[in-house]
Amino acid sequence: MRYSSTRGGVKGQTFEQALFSGYCSDGGLLFPDSVPQIPQKTLQTWADLSYVDLCKEIIPLFVDDTEIPRKDLHDLIDRAFSKFRHPDVVNVARLKKGLNVLELWHGATLAFKDLALSCVGQFLEYFLEKRKKHVTIVVGTSGDTGSAAIEAVRGLKWVDIVVLLPHGRCSSIQELQMTTVLDDNVHVFAVDGTSDDLDYPIKQCFVDAEFVQKHNLISINSINWARVMVQTVHHFYAYFQMCRSCDQEVEIVVPTGAMGNITAGCIARMMGLPVRFVSTVNVNDIVDRALKQGDFSMADKVIPTSSNSMDIQVPYNFERILYLFSGQDSALVARLLREFEATGKTAIPKNLLDKLNAVMRSYSVTEADTLLAMRTCWEENQYLLCPHTAVAASYHMAQESSSCMRVCVATAAAAKFPEAVEKAGLLPQPTPELEALVSMPTKYQDMKQGQDWEAMLRAKIQSVHLK
Repeated sequence: MRYSSTRGGVKGQTFEQALFSGYCSDGGLLFPDSVPQIPQKTLQTWADLSYVDLCKEIIPLFVDDTEIPRKDLHDLIDRAFSKFRHPDVVNVARLKKGLNVLELWHGATLAFKDLALSCVGQFLEYFLEKRKKHVTIVVGTSGDTGSAAIEAVRGLKWVDIVVLLPHGRCSSIQELQMTTVLDDNVHVFAVDGTSDDLDYPIKQCFVDAEFVQKHNLISINSINWARVMVQTVHHFYAYFQMCRSCDQEVEIVVPTGAMGNITAGCIARMMGLPVRFVSTVNVNDIVDRALKQGDFSMADKVIPTSSNSMDIQVPYNFERILYLFSGQDSALVARLLREFEATGKTAIPKNLLDKLNAVMRSYSVTEADTLLAMRTCWEENQYLLCPHTAVAASYHMAQESSSCMRVCVATAAAAKFPEAVEKAGLLPQPTPELEALVSMPTKYQDMKQGQDWEAMLRAKIQSVHLK
C-alpha cells in the first residue's frame, strides 16, 4: 500500500511517511493509492468480532507488514485500547423510538478522537524508538482533538506536541483537559480566535517544506491519514451491531466538523460495507450547502453554538471525499480546492455532486433543535446526549415514518459539556476526573489579536527543536 496527495504533487509514500506527514507540500492530503475490497463472505466472517479484533483485520490492509510486522501491529493495537473504560471499547445504546447511539467516547478524554489517537500514539512510538528520532506534533483543535492528542503522546521520549485551541470557544472542561497537562513535552496556546483562524498559521508552517523537514513536524489532526484509517473500523463495527446478517443497508448519522469521521465512513463504503450516511451540521452549514447545492463557500462568520467542535467553515477532509468520489482525479481536486483557498468558495460539478448524494445527504440543525433533542432524549430515556450527538439525534427524531436501520454517532460524553446540558434545562453529570480539573494548575500561552501567530508558532517549534 502506498499513498499519494489528493492534488497530485506527492506520490508513492509509505505508511510510515504518511504517519509522519501533515499537509503535503502541494497543499493536498494523503490518500491510499487503492481502496481494499472486502467480499461479502469476509464481511460475514467479521460480523461477530470484537472492536479490537476488527481493528486487527482492517488496519493491516493499509499497513504493509514489511513496515510493521503483523504480530507487532496486533500488540500495538492491544496496547492502544487497554485503558478504555468499556469492555467492548465501543458500545451501541439502544434507546426508545428506534434511537440507536454509537458510543465512541469510552477513552481517556471521553471523545471519539481517543479511538484513533490511541493507535496513532502507539504507531509513532514504534517508529520513533526504532529510528531514535524526535518529532514535533502541531495540532489545531476545535475542542476534542487537542486533549486526545495530548493524552496519546504526553510523556513520550521522542515527541513534543504543540496545541492551538480557540480560547473561550471550547467548553470549559475541554479547555481544562488541555491546559492542566503539565508534562514537559506538552505546549498549549490559547488563541483569541476561531478554530478556522488558528488553522491558518498551522497550514503556513506545513506548506513550508524546508521548515517541516528541519524541525520534523507532523500533524495528528484528521489531516493525518492514520487518524482516518483507524476511524474506518468503527463504521464496520456499527454496521455489524445493526445488521449481523450483512444483507441490508444501514444509515449512519454523523455529526460533522472537519469531515474526518464521515470520510472514514465513505472509505468503508468503498471497501464494500453496505452503508449510507447523513452528514449533520449545526448552523455553520458549509457542508449542508455543499451537499445540497454544490455550494462549497464560507459564510461571513462562524456562529458559536453548543456543539462547538462543529463550529468551523473549512472542513478540510472534504478534499479527500472529493478525491474519492471523483475517481481520484487530482487535477480536478487541485483546481477546486485552490479556487476555494483563493476566494473562499467553489462550485462542485453536478456529476460529482450526484455521486456524493448517492452515498450521503446532509441535514442542518438549529441551536434550539439541538437543545430540544437533548431534552427529549433525557425525558424518554434518562440518557444524556452531548450537544454534538444531539445534532445527529435531532435528524433521527425528525424522521417520523422511516423504517430503515439507523445508528447515530455519539462523538463525546455529555459530561464534557456541562454548559450545554444546563442550557438544555438538564442537570450535568460530571465524572470525578472531570470535576478534579477545576482545581488543578494550568500551563499555557496566549495568542492575542494583533500578534503574529505564525511567527509565535514558528518560534515555539524552533525552541522545542533546540531543547
